[in-house]
Parts: sequence; structure tokens; C-alpha cells
Amino acid sequence: MDDRTTERAAMVTQQIERRNVQDLHVLEAMRDVPREAFVGPDMAQFAYEDRPLPIGEGQTISQPYIVGLMIEAAEVRPGETVLEIGLGSGYATAVLSRIADSVYAIERHDALTQTARKRLSELGYDNVTIRTGDGTGGWEDAGPFDAILVAAGAPSAPASLKRQLAVGGVLVIPVQQSDQHQTLTRIRRTAEDAWETEQLGAVRFVPLIGAEGWTEDGQRVASNDVPARDLSLPDMISHAAEPLPDPDDPGFGALFDRYGNSRVVLLGEASHGTSEFYRARAAITRHLIENHSFSIVAVEADWPDAAVIDRHVRQRESRPLDDVPFSRFPTWMWRNTDVRDFVDWLHDHNDGLETERQVAFHGLDIYNMGASIAAVLDYLDNVDPDAAEIARERYGCITPWQSNPAAYGRAALSQSYRDCEADVVAQLQSLLERQLDDAENGAGFLDAAQNARLIRSAEQYYKAMYYGGAESWNLRDSHMFETLEHVLKARGPDAKAVVWAHNSHIGDARATDMGAARGEHNIGQLARERFGDKAALIGFGTHCGTVAAATDWNGEMQIKRVRPSKEGSYERLCHDAGLPRFLLDLHRDPALRTRLEVPRLERFIGVIYRPETELQSHYAEASLPRQFDAFVWFDKTNAVTPLGPEHRRDGMPETYPFGV
Repeated sequence: MDDRTTERAAMVTQQIERRNVQDLHVLEAMRDVPREAFVGPDMAQFAYEDRPLPIGEGQTISQPYIVGLMIEAAEVRPGETVLEIGLGSGYATAVLSRIADSVYAIERHDALTQTARKRLSELGYDNVTIRTGDGTGGWEDAGPFDAILVAAGAPSAPASLKRQLAVGGVLVIPVQQSDQHQTLTRIRRTAEDAWETEQLGAVRFVPLIGAEGWTEDGQRVASNDVPARDLSLPDMISHAAEPLPDPDDPGFGALFDRYGNSRVVLLGEASHGTSEFYRARAAITRHLIENHSFSIVAVEADWPDAAVIDRHVRQRESRPLDDVPFSRFPTWMWRNTDVRDFVDWLHDHNDGLETERQVAFHGLDIYNMGASIAAVLDYLDNVDPDAAEIARERYGCITPWQSNPAAYGRAALSQSYRDCEADVVAQLQSLLERQLDDAENGAGFLDAAQNARLIRSAEQYYKAMYYGGAESWNLRDSHMFETLEHVLKARGPDAKAVVWAHNSHIGDARATDMGAARGEHNIGQLARERFGDKAALIGFGTHCGTVAAATDWNGEMQIKRVRPSKEGSYERLCHDAGLPRFLLDLHRDPALRTRLEVPRLERFIGVIYRPETELQSHYAEASLPRQFDAFVWFDKTNAVTPLGPEHRRDGMPETYPFGV
């Protein structure tokens, strides 16, 4: 087995200790137990990332932070006897065995029990006794227990487990409330017939199946007391929601007057291929331009491609181009009928206005990423096809997909790629410099200066992109936010901008897994830090419908069916509210905000959509009210319509930017 002591110590410091798990017994035990030994060989390289990993039988090994949190909450001490419900791979059992005198563990799946028994024996954890059975009934013959830990969500704390606690003993268990979220709960037995209960925060576990838990089909078996709520969360959302008309209705944008005094309004999307998201952003943007003097539209697109649109909508002289804008993958993201209609409106709005009053259209993203990716992949295809395959996977990834390492993340590129890395970067810089020479011919100062900034950052960004991690994400979003600042400065101190980008870019990263666990930031976080309450962050979501997306990077666009949202997710709560479209102002109802702050699953679909692995590929944990100021909901949505020759309008000049 590889010696990964340093990696293990870094995990404890960064993921456990920095998140306020301070029990020295826990920290030392987690430094000692090799987590890589408790997952399959294909998952071992991801063992020290703060994420759950699959272990078979539809189960996962809990993320390291949760293991540390639960053991600290259970106050396990040397000399004690501990019961664990949900043995799984045996990792938490092993950590407990480094602290307690005796550990008993029960697992419902016999295949997992057998694998864990063999693994624990081979590693020398000889103070552990395990069996297959119904964990909700506990292990009466081995009790009483000083601590009981349950790694599955129950409808309420099983009475059998509470009775098997020693007086003074602690039960730590996720309890699922009526609105589907789970709360980590600590129950202390204070006397023979007395217990004290304390809620420790939101968690997410598989259901606890058994005689005092849930049935296989998700029904509750036991009926112990559960705190009642006057209103369910969907009911509270329904009461607070402001119904929206169709985006084509002039009244749609008027509901967003409350954000008219903002310096920047950031409008998200839950996918890059949903018509309603584009139409809604267009309606909101038109209203802010016409009624609140917004003069910049800044989008998650490459600077030179967007510059072609900007020259068109501000009716400036066009320049010869090798390619029409947005003609590389993913073409449908900006070359669609909804964007075309908005561009037409901008062109007509600017007609006849003085230059300083015209609305600009800018791209925020890394310089012509499509061309750069194509160039680098062409090079890798020739020198190292395996490296090219890995790069294609990475180019297709967005932050939630990092939670499915088996499908999306490979730890390192091949040695042959590392040997040719300098040539790859040199080729990329040559490409960018050649494009800059072309762009400077007739370009304004802002355009040329921005292109120069991009070239300077290209090597750092693309090298980071190959090796993955937070660095590449942070470089990209820092660059996009700095570009936003540059265009605001260029328009003067009173300039106001609307930003169009994916939810993962415009929602505050600190309220998501990407910020809390991986140290990533994004445009939304940077905007709040820079502009305070003058930045409005508005997310978008949907329950089901269709979406334009590909299966792989540079693959064919397909119209895919969006699966109904997962039980327990923010999207399912909004669906259960029963309204087809609404605006949810997340500052309007303090009681609702408090309940929604409990982290839940949220869906993210980019230009890639893989519904067969949707939970792992497209869901991540977030706290919606801390992530956004408002949430726009469409219960059922439709895919965008890509532009084709059939959409060319009679009389349209050859200089029309989309070139259809």
C-alpha cells in the first residue's frame, strides 16, 4: 500500500480541523486510519478529498468531515464501548476503534459486512465486532453503550437505541423532518427515563431501513413523536412566491424593479440550454435598461465572439473574421433564437442613441476558449491520444461533477503529456498572439487591452485546467470578474451592468460545496465582496422538461429530457409549491429564509447533461438563501432552438453577426 501519511494529515488539517472539529482523539485517529484502504482501487486516488465515495450496494463512504463531526459529537473517549449503525466500508468503525475500547457495528447489507470484516482483520483492528442485521433494533446483548452513532437518516430516533444508551451516554443520529431535510441530532440519556435532545445542523444520509425506521419503499414504520410544523416548506414557498407571467408579457420584468438601484444584477441559469432561462433574462434585462439606466450586458462568453455582437448592436463597423462568432462547441449556448431576438432588440434600442448612451454587449470569459481548446486537443491528439481523452473529459466538467470521480476526474495526466506540456502552452500562446494581432487592427483600446490581459493569463489558466482543482476554477472566475470591473470602469462611475452566467458562477460560492469544501470562489462571491448590497444575485431553476446539451465535450447537441428533480432538493420543494412560474425573494420572509438555509441538493446542468448519472453528475449541496438574493422558478421548461439557415431573415445584411 502506498504511504499517504502526508496526504492524510493534510485532509485532517484542511477538511476537519479548519471546519472546527477540535477533539484531539478524533483528529489523531483520523490521521492514523488509511481511508484509501476502505474504498475500491478505482476510488483510492480520491480517498482524501472531502466527498462521499461509492462502496457498492448503493451505499457510500461518508465524507471525512462528517465522520469527524459525528464522532466528536458523540464524545467518544478511551475505555468506552461504542455501537455504530451502518458499518458500510468500515472506515468510521476503524476510526472509532482507535479511540474506544470496544466497537460493535451493524450493517444491513451482508456483502458489505463480509468485505469490511476481511478488511478490518487484515489491517489489525481487533477490538471491533460486526454483524449483519437490522440496526434500528441495536445490539442489546452488547450494551449498554457509552455512544451510539447512526450513519443513516431516520424518521425519529429508534426507541431501542435510546434504551441501549448508558446513563450519560450519547446517541448521534440524522433525523428526517416532515419536509424531507435531515438534521444531525444528539440525544443524551440523563436518567433512566430521561433524554435531552440537541440539533447540530443539516446533513444528508441514505435512509435508515428497519423495524424502527423506514420501509424499503420509503414509508415510515415507527410513529415516535416528531416535532410538528404549522406549514410544510412547499406551503411556505407557495405563500411567499410572487407568480410570474410568461416572459413575453411586459409585466414580467416589472417584478424586478426592486433591483433597479443595484450596480450589478447577476442573472443565472440552471442549464446552458433552456429557452425559458434566456427569455426570462432578456425580459429582466430589457426592463432594467429601459427603466433603470443599465448600460452593460456582460455574459459568460468569450470576449472576441461577444465583441462581434457588440459592434453589431452598437452599429459600428464590422471587421472581417475567419469564423462567425460562437461557431465552435457549444454553438447552441449563444447561437439560438432567444439570444438572436435579444440581440435584435438591443440593436433597435441603440438605434439613434448617442454613443455614450448605447448599451454594450461584452463577453467575460477566457479568450476564445473554444478555439484554444480545439488547438490544444488537436495537438494532444497527435502526440498523446490518452491525454487528449482526459482533457476532453475535463473541459466538459463543471463544479458539481467533481463529486463523481469515477466518471469525470482522473488524478493526473500521463507522463508523456507532462513531457510535452511546454510545447502545448507555447502553441496556445502563439495562437492567442496571432489572434491579438488580427484583433488590434481597428480595435478600440478596451478591446485590445482586454485581449492583452487574456494572453498574459493564458499559460497560468490552461496549465491549471489540465491538473484540475480549485485553482483553475478560481483563475477563470477571477478573470471574469476583473473583466466586469474593467467594462464598468470604462463606462464611468455611474455605469450599471447585467450579467448572464450559470448559477454556479453567479451564486455566492461560500454558500455551496465549491466554496465550503474546495476553496473555490466565483463571480457572485466577488461581486458581493466588491459591491455589497449593490449586487443582486438571482438564480434560476426548473423541475423537468427538455434541454439542449451534449453527452461529451465537443459532442453532438441533443434535445434531452430533464429528469424530475430529486426528492429533498430545492427544486423538488419549488415543484411541490404547485406554481408554474414564480419569483421567490429570499429576503422577504425571515422564517422561510431560516428554514431554507439548511443545505440541500441543488441541480446544475451545463453544456453536458448525463441523466443516467444525474445525482452524482449534476447535484451539489448549497444553501439557497445564502447563495442567491432571489430565485426564479419555471416548473417545466423547454430546450433552446439553435440557429440554422432556416432562421435567416429576409434582407438581413451579410454582416449580421450570427452569419446564418
